[in-house]
Amino acid sequence: MGLQLCVLITDNVDSQCVDILLQEGFEVVFRPDMPRDEVIAELPSADALIVRSRTRVDAELLHAGKRLKIVGRAGAGVDNIDVETATRMGVIVMNTPGGNTVATAEHTMSMMLSLARNIPRAHQSVMSGHWERSKFVGIELRGKTVGILGFGKIGSEVARLCTNFGMTVLAYDPAQSEDFVSRRGARLMGFKELLRQSDFISIHVPLMEETKHLLSGDAIESCKRGVRIINCARGGIIDEDALLHAIEQGKVAGAALDVFEKEPPVDSRLVQHPHVIVTPHIGASTEEAQEKVAVQIAKQVAEGLKGNSLTGSINAEVIRIAMKEEVRPYLRLAESLGIFIAQFKEGPLKSICISQASAVPAELLPALAAACLRGLFERILSEPVNYLNAQSIAHERGVVVQMRHGVEEEESAHVIEAEYTTDSEHRVVAGKIFEGKDIRLSRIDEFHFEIRPEGYLLVYTNPDRPGMLAHVSKVLADGNINIAGLALGRFGKGTKALTIISLDEPVDSESKERIRLIDGIAELKVVNLSGR
Repeated sequence: MGLQLCVLITDNVDSQCVDILLQEGFEVVFRPDMPRDEVIAELPSADALIVRSRTRVDAELLHAGKRLKIVGRAGAGVDNIDVETATRMGVIVMNTPGGNTVATAEHTMSMMLSLARNIPRAHQSVMSGHWERSKFVGIELRGKTVGILGFGKIGSEVARLCTNFGMTVLAYDPAQSEDFVSRRGARLMGFKELLRQSDFISIHVPLMEETKHLLSGDAIESCKRGVRIINCARGGIIDEDALLHAIEQGKVAGAALDVFEKEPPVDSRLVQHPHVIVTPHIGASTEEAQEKVAVQIAKQVAEGLKGNSLTGSINAEVIRIAMKEEVRPYLRLAESLGIFIAQFKEGPLKSICISQASAVPAELLPALAAACLRGLFERILSEPVNYLNAQSIAHERGVVVQMRHGVEEEESAHVIEAEYTTDSEHRVVAGKIFEGKDIRLSRIDEFHFEIRPEGYLLVYTNPDRPGMLAHVSKVLADGNINIAGLALGRFGKGTKALTIISLDEPVDSESKERIRLIDGIAELKVVNLSGR
């Protein structure tokens, strides 16, 4: 029996998360509020890490996790996780985007109603012994226009609730279609036009480079005067200094914020402003939501560690595809092409284009590219290479990777092709799949042939004349090297030919030199496809 897999949980999650993982047979270290130095000390023995928003999973933590396979976020946002570094290291990142949808949408509506009716200020006034009804005259939601930035699960749910309040709903989301948005009672439009028309703006986009300070000073300036802004998504999407200035100038009537650029906010004039409502990042903090995300992430991590599925992964679509049984022959062929090129090419690799025939499903292409790169790099690098980090490694080494669906020739065949360029050559290597599982190398440049990508392949070109193969065969026989298969390719009688001989044993240096000295032999290579 192998080593028991260990899951480390460093943030406070519902106890059902721990119970499920224990029932699934994992060792669980549950240490909510664990100090950072202790997290780093504990990580080397962990196969998975589960966090909420408190633990910052940066490069330092990821590099400490020598066995780490999965980082699971019990919630939707992953801005506290260095996804790029995780991907480079082959660590799968998962989240639970649907578990807190209702909680966050309802909190958004609570903030919107509180803004509209001045509820927090009125409450504080009464608590202070005052009765100032005329001071807290509010506005109604019915008939107002709300602009929703980000129309995913939460944004869509907010739209549904706003529609029930009789509001007109506008949406901005470059990733959504007009049909998707309209079927949910909203109207899709451009960012600036939404700002100009909205009485309320509610933010539901993730925090990333493209959305950092999405509501900048210029954006806020283009809003309707008297607009009210709600952010229950992530801090940093609003330029807080610009928002404070706009509130002080009367451009923005009020703001309701559950999230901040720095949490907790310290000495913040924005937080102290009377027209700003604040809560301590509790949008997803309902009993029901915490139970949902805890159960969800526990099941996802368990299935991922067992190799069954990768539900909720945000950086492992390639691996999800690769786990399908029917895809395995295609991946083996693509990886074999990469292994072949690594040993066949001359000079450093500059670019590679992985193509597939139209008979091969288009959605397999990213996984095929990853498989080819894995085969290529694992023979020349000492570091681990997998489907998740292969593209990152290529980028770091300056290799341009392209993908193309639909090989022009033999479109009806199950063909995978890798066209590569080095400092000194530009070549194409291709392979085929027969009957869904039998793989063959089938082409090098203009030479067509069929041979299994296994064992050791002796590859060379020679003039197409009698006796060439006999000379090579004699050298192999003298070296007690057995021939397992043979493939020949040529343009025509008497022209240049390509010979590939499949061998059971490697070719020793003496035999290789004797073959090289045979008159007419050129481009001699020995490719090992039998393993590292």
